[in-house]
Amino acid sequence: MPRILSIDYGQKRTGIAVTDELQIIASGLTTIPSATAIAFLKDYFSKEKVEAVLIGEPKQMNGEPSESASIIKGFVTHFTNHFPDMKVIRVDERFTSKMAFQTMIDSGLNKKQRQNKALIDEISATIMLQDYLNRK
Repeated sequence: MPRILSIDYGQKRTGIAVTDELQIIASGLTTIPSATAIAFLKDYFSKEKVEAVLIGEPKQMNGEPSESASIIKGFVTHFTNHFPDMKVIRVDERFTSKMAFQTMIDSGLNKKQRQNKALIDEISATIMLQDYLNRK
């Protein structure tokens, strides 16, 4: 069975998570510089079967698009130009960064470890993906 991949795209960094082959468990894969995202994904898709990609949709508390929505919309357009046959699913990512930070605290990471923004992005992508799997 193909995997599902999750992307927490940001201006500087992009967190990536992926399911196991049975699509039961989401695991953090990596955090990469956003400028390298398409190249990374081309390489990953050449090695692994992926049936769909979740891309976070940032919203404000009232449901309106957040300031970063236009940046992510641009990435989605770029992504679909490179991967026209890949199914893209947009998911609300409103609380993922806060949930990721709380997960780091709950895991016992010290203050210096919790300042690792790359880890926050990877955990955020994992939370988005696991939430999607739980609803599916």
